[in-house]
Amino acid sequence: MTTPTVSEPVDTTSGTPTYDSLLAAVTDPDGREVLDPATGEVVGRVAERSAEDVDAAVARVRAAQPAWAARADAERIDLLNRAADAIEAAAEPLAELLSREQGKPLNGPNARFEVGACAAWLRATAATPLPVETVVDDGEVHAELHYRPIGVVGAIGPWNWPMMITIWQVAPSLRMGNTVVVKPSEYTPLSVLALVHVLNTVLPADVLTAVAGGRDVGARLSAHPDVDKVMFTGSTATGQAIIKSSADTVKRLTLELGGNDAGIVLPDVDPEAIAEGLFWGAFINTGQTCAALKRLYVHTDVYDDVVAALTEVAKAMPMGRGLDENNVLGPLQNRAQYDIVARLVDAARDSGARILLGGDPDPDAPGHFYPTTLVADIDDDNPLVAEEQFGPALPIIRYETIDEAIAMANRLDVGLGASVWSSDRDAARAVAAHLQAGTVWINAHGGVHPMIPFGGHKKSGYGLEFGAEGLKAVAVPQVING
Repeated sequence: MTTPTVSEPVDTTSGTPTYDSLLAAVTDPDGREVLDPATGEVVGRVAERSAEDVDAAVARVRAAQPAWAARADAERIDLLNRAADAIEAAAEPLAELLSREQGKPLNGPNARFEVGACAAWLRATAATPLPVETVVDDGEVHAELHYRPIGVVGAIGPWNWPMMITIWQVAPSLRMGNTVVVKPSEYTPLSVLALVHVLNTVLPADVLTAVAGGRDVGARLSAHPDVDKVMFTGSTATGQAIIKSSADTVKRLTLELGGNDAGIVLPDVDPEAIAEGLFWGAFINTGQTCAALKRLYVHTDVYDDVVAALTEVAKAMPMGRGLDENNVLGPLQNRAQYDIVARLVDAARDSGARILLGGDPDPDAPGHFYPTTLVADIDDDNPLVAEEQFGPALPIIRYETIDEAIAMANRLDVGLGASVWSSDRDAARAVAAHLQAGTVWINAHGGVHPMIPFGGHKKSGYGLEFGAEGLKAVAVPQVING
């Protein structure tokens, strides 16, 4: 059998990429309109691909995979670093496109931050060692654990951090010798297509491709017999559908699903010292983050002071169109998500909860802007607490005992992240040990690091990403015994 060859990349850019050149590279004049969630203006048009297009894309990357896997690890590492260079060269137009399409501001922990994280994650993935492990060597038996490529990875991404999460899926997959088909969210296809376009100015042909489209595209990718692994970040309901559709081909899966992260504030805190950390834990990306702080439990002794300090911080954070350099909060990305947030805040108000800030969107304003909203004196079974709001509305629940707070934090069927806030790190760690969450942060919430494994408990999914564990997750373990 002849081993397929992988051609060297052809640089299709001319000098430094511009916003117009990137948009032109991914826009189809006859495609579906993609709208700016801040203004309703047309950002561009995207071709809607079909299940047949998925079949063609999978065939191309499968043919390219053996030669890609045959390259030395050092070659793949070099190409990942060169891909990071290409992202940095295109950083500003990528950030502008992301801001226009997703809605997040350029500044703060938003669009420029996200593009920078793409380059940083590529470099960290390239630098992560995964040596052969000798598991037994006793003079009679010598056994080694190796990690081999899986084959073809299907990467299905969300609309909240579309570029960064795509890199989280693509970088380790490529590093381990797999080839990848990316399916971006229907809400944010252009930014992901532009990112893949930039990467493919460096990568060999057919190692990485993207297919934009609707649910039929994602369904075909997750059920395709020539896709060996699916990585998905998104809702629990969609994750459950992927599990079912992947069963016949026994695909390996990494699923980072919904979360409703709890934060517990202990009575020994300095409210003003933690207020800004609480704010960004909850409102990063305007609350549209799987591992954001979505329900805050505060001890009764410091409840009023924490509420007051957090309200003052929230009042000072400007919200508006992302291209305005002054803003740090933007719109909800789509109307469906806006409606969810509005429904949950209205339910809280109707129940008698106290609206400290926000909760009063302008129905005539353009875009999907929902104001920063803080809700106090709310019951733990209120829909705003029990359901994931995924937007700029934070319920703050009073508790009396630590055992009560832990029970409330653990009562839901999800467990992505959690946090404990205290001036006593040992006390915080003791509480953290009882929380059912994949990650528990101390005096922070939601921060991720490319070398620290990340994954969820319960219906928040399974599998780990990042660091050496993330590389293992996109590989097949093989023991050589002898």
